[in-house]
Amino acid sequence: QVQLVESGGGLVQPGGSLRLSCTASGNIFRIYAMGWYRQAPGKQRELVATITSGGVTNYVDSMKGRFTISRDNAQNTAYLQMNSLKPEDTAVYYCNANVGTNRGTFSGYWGQGTQVTVSS
Repeated sequence: QVQLVESGGGLVQPGGSLRLSCTASGNIFRIYAMGWYRQAPGKQRELVATITSGGVTNYVDSMKGRFTISRDNAQNTAYLQMNSLKPEDTAVYYCNANVGTNRGTFSGYWGQGTQVTVSS
């Protein structure tokens, strides 16, 4: 079994910053990619950013220049640095991982989510 645990969410004023962390543990041979998604109330879960083990990143256009994804492969951890936060960024942020285990490769691992609320 693979577990993902997110942390770093909270309440922040517009224009503020937060740094989210996601750490993977369990039966892991290699994490090929990790990503951040978010889901606002009443809306579908959407992609925020992804990063491969080689450091290749992908961002949703609306978040480029404000959000930065990074990872520490040795620690099986991904980060999401969020700057210039806006009220519309309010959502539950989830971590996802594409993980190679001794039973194959799986992309359906999700963390429990961490709440980000941007409000004055």
